Amino acid sequence: MSSPEIASLSWGQMKVQGSTKTYKDCKVWPGGSRAWDWRETGTEHSPGVQPADVEEVVKKGVQTLVIGRGMSEALKVPPSTVEYLEKQGIDVRILQTEQAVKEYNTLAARGIRVGGVFHSTC
Repeated sequence: MSSPEIASLSWGQMKVQGSTKTYKDCKVWPGGSRAWDWRETGTEHSPGVQPADVEEVVKKGVQTLVIGRGMSEALKVPPSTVEYLEKQGIDVRILQTEQAVKEYNTLAARGIRVGGVFHSTC
């Protein structure tokens, strides 16, 4: 199963190939995607993306996880999240969201089992 392409990105909106939904923030993995609701884990811009935010995508068997920090990179990623991913043997890439989407799509096009968590505003 391949990772779906991020079909479009603009401020506050993302579309994922194979989904009819428009996301503000989303999680993607080989074979699927869904809205990323920060309230599920109590995520805020600081301290940012927690291990609990990425765990679902990790369980989908990804080799690489791309994290989009927002258009202005307001979303933080603490060392604990990077350490969690590295302990799982996952290559992690943390970028501004537009760059993150480009990186994710490039990896997906190469057939890499890539996942992502993306914030499409600030």
